[in-house]
Order: sequence, then structure tokens, then C-alpha cells
Amino acid sequence: MSFFGFGQSADIDIILNDAETRKKAEHKSEDGKKDKYFLFYDGETVSGKVNVTLKYPGKRLEHSGIKVEFIGQIELYYDRGNRHEFVSLVKDLARPGELTQSQTFDFEFTHVEKPYESYTGQNVKLRYFLRATVGQRLNDISKEKDIVVHTLSTYPELNSSIKMEVGIEDCLHIEFEYNKSKYHLKDVIVGKIYFLLVRIKIKHMELDIIRRETTGTGPSVYHENDTIAKYEIMDGAPVRGESIPIRLFLAGYEMTPTMRDVNKKFSVRYYLNLVLVDEEERRYFKQQEITLWRKGDVVRKSTSHHSVIASQRFEGSSNPDKSGCQSNEDHES
Repeated sequence: MSFFGFGQSADIDIILNDAETRKKAEHKSEDGKKDKYFLFYDGETVSGKVNVTLKYPGKRLEHSGIKVEFIGQIELYYDRGNRHEFVSLVKDLARPGELTQSQTFDFEFTHVEKPYESYTGQNVKLRYFLRATVGQRLNDISKEKDIVVHTLSTYPELNSSIKMEVGIEDCLHIEFEYNKSKYHLKDVIVGKIYFLLVRIKIKHMELDIIRRETTGTGPSVYHENDTIAKYEIMDGAPVRGESIPIRLFLAGYEMTPTMRDVNKKFSVRYYLNLVLVDEEERRYFKQQEITLWRKGDVVRKSTSHHSVIASQRFEGSSNPDKSGCQSNEDHES
């Protein structure tokens, strides 16, 4: 919108060169709606065309330059005024001058580093987008086009199992074991629960997957916990010596890879939460962090090296942090 009642004198459109063949991925927007966007990986080239269409043929469009940008940006919802750019690339398409007719400009950003996964959370949004701008004296004419980035990771075969105990002295002693500590997003969590001592009447037991989003630093740290999945292990009282198998398929749930200290702005971690409820509605739980990662259908030669670097930066060390959570009872007896 310009002053004096005049609207914009041109429309801008951004068209990707491989739009007909490039895969799309669903991504949730801030308002919770899902849409499909073109999918890219770290190290891939982003190229296309910027179409500037004059609304009034025969009328000249004066401009102070035409450019296209590729931007990777983190926005914290409690700090809306500050957008943190971790990738910012610019291509000048035209010097200051005038357009006498509609025109198309080619652009190419070669082997662009895209170190983090696209993410929309409770308190933070990480997005990648192209922005084309026709500079004007009063108001620039601009258009943005979002893309989605997925990070592909590779992990060694060494993937230790998780063994833990839940105990209340002289009342309850349970051991549980999960087959590994790192899972890809379409993996299956396989485990077993052993009841070694049961002197309280347990009526319900479930395994939850919890996503914990952490934003901010120091005194301004915000934690948001979301229960992604609930898996009922048993409904009824177990007996001593009983063992119950666990088999939880991850493919049906909306999850991202584990993100640790992304650009020193936020983290997204996942936990397995074992919950027991007794007949007096007291709840006992034990939590353990797991690492989630995205396995590519086809790892492309041009991106595999970048992906390994990104996975190291993205996931941290190969050993998952041991959760310091203790078994708890949230009902005062």
C-alpha cells in the first residue's frame, strides 16, 4: 500500500526452477494449520525466477534496485520485535532504474547452508524463506516464499539400550528396559517391564512421549511440555515376577528430530515417561531422555557431507544425556 490512495504498481512472484519435480512436506503454521511447502536439505542449491509484473502496461516503474534474499530466521514469540537471522544471502537482480514492461529475473543461491530443521513450536519459530524486493522511494514492493528444511542424520550402529528402575522402599520395585536410546522418526520403541516387587495396588500403567521445548537463557527461560503420545501398557493389577512387553510405533506421531541449543536460542528434547497410577489415584513416574533423528529415504551425494556436519551440530554428542529425574509421587499421603 502506498500513500495518496495509490496501490502497488507491480506484482511480484517467486517461482522455483524445480517446482514441478521437487518434493513437498507438510508443516504446521503458527495458528496450527498445516500446509505443504517445497522441501530442501542442507547444502542444496536454491534457484528460480522472480517475475515482476506491471499492473499498468505502458506506465513506467521507477525503482531503487531489485533484489532477492535467502533468509534463515528464528523468532521468539515473547520477543517479537527481534528476529534472529542465522542465514542471510542477497542477490542483486537489477540496478536502480526503471521498468517499462514486465520482466523476469533469474537467481541462484549455490549449495546453501541450512543447518537447522524448520520448526514451529509453542514459543519459537524457525523458518527459511525467499524474499524478492523492488525498492521504491516510499514503500518497497516485496514478496516472500517459505520453504521447509529437513535435517538428515546418520548414527553409528552403537546404540546402547536403556535400563532403569522405579522403586519405593518395601512397596514397589520395577525394572524397565528399552532396546536403544536413539530412534529415527519412523522407528519402533521396543521394551520390557519387569515387576520385581508389588505391594501397592496398581490399576493403570502407560508410557508417554513428551516433547520439551526450552527457549531463552538465564532467568528468562521458558519450558513447554507437550504429551505427543500415550501408550497404555496395562489396565489392571500386575503380580510379582510378571513382565510386560512394549512396542510403540513412532511413525504415527508428529515429531521433529531432537534439537539441542539451536543457534543458542532454543532446544527441543524428547522423553519417555513411564506413569503408574494406584487405586488411590497416586501417580508415580520415571522419565528418560531419548534422541530422535531423521533418516533420509535417499541420502543425496551433494548433501550427505553437509548432513553429517549438521547432525553433529544438531544432535550434540553421540551419548544421550542421562535424565536426572527421580521417581516421583504427586499425591501427598
